[in-house]
Amino acid sequence: MRIHIDRGYASRTSGLLLVMVAMTLIGGCAGRAELLPNPDPTLRKTAAQFAADAAIRHPYKSDAPRGGEAMARAQVGYSLNRVELVNLSDTEWNDVEVWVNQSYVVFLTRMEPGRLKRLPFQMLYNERGQHFPLNNRKVLVERVELYRDGRMYNVPLQLAD
Repeated sequence: MRIHIDRGYASRTSGLLLVMVAMTLIGGCAGRAELLPNPDPTLRKTAAQFAADAAIRHPYKSDAPRGGEAMARAQVGYSLNRVELVNLSDTEWNDVEVWVNQSYVVFLTRMEPGRLKRLPFQMLYNERGQHFPLNNRKVLVERVELYRDGRMYNVPLQLAD
C-alpha cells in the first residue's frame, strides 16, 4: 500500500498555521504599549490607560522645588524606541513621575534600588494624548526628570545605541 502526500497541501497548511499564530500574537497585543510584557507588572497597561494617567499628571510641574541631580541614570535607545531608567540609590522610591523633555510623562508606582525600568516611548504621553514620537529625526530625548516627594530631580542621560 502506497500513501501519496501532497506536498503543496502540506506547504499551504503550514503557511496558514504560521499566519494564524502571527495573528494571535498581534491580536493579543492590541492596545498594549509594547509587544512583549514589561518586566514590571505595574507597567502592563494599554496605551489608553497610559494616556489617561498622563492626562491627570499634566501640566509639567515647573514651579516644583528642584531637588538637584537624582541618584539615577537614564539611557535612550532610539533603535528600540525606549528609555531605560535605574535607581542608583539604596532606597526605594514610591509614586514617581518620569518626565521627558518637560512634555511627556509616565507614572511609576515604585522604583526599587538597582532595578532597571524599561519605558517604551509608547508609554510616555503628552497633554494632547500623543506618545513620544517613534521617528526620532525631529524629536529627541533631551532631558529626563523625576518628580517625587514634591521635588523635581534631573537624571543624567546617555545614549544606549
